[in-house]
Amino acid sequence: MGHPRLAVDGVLLLDGKLLTVIRGHPPFEGMHALPGGMVELGETTESAMVREIEEETGLRVAAEWIVGVYSDPRRDPRGHTVSVAYALRRVEGSPKAGSDAAGVELVDPQDLPAMAFDHARIVRDFLAGGQRFA
Repeated sequence: MGHPRLAVDGVLLLDGKLLTVIRGHPPFEGMHALPGGMVELGETTESAMVREIEEETGLRVAAEWIVGVYSDPRRDPRGHTVSVAYALRRVEGSPKAGSDAAGVELVDPQDLPAMAFDHARIVRDFLAGGQRFA
């Protein structure tokens, strides 16, 4: 089976609204998702987060804190993927759809649309101040 893949997801509020991308590819094509993606060899999770957000949304961001680490082997139908989710702040730019994103949309974080993967859980954890363990 190989090893789990490592990914990053970003939570960014702009004027109280959550930045989401509309997925342009399967799985979950057409659904809202947090911007993010795979960590490349030799890259830190922080630099992967900054790169992925800029590629997908045109925004330059900085990581503020870790929301949580999400490792459920079933969270991605393509295979076991562990994600480090970051709370972000905008450094510069205005949101616009880039690679892999069919669109960018700001949504109410308290009234989420259907979200891809486990991204609704990540947003709930962000709103609660971080991931908690039972």
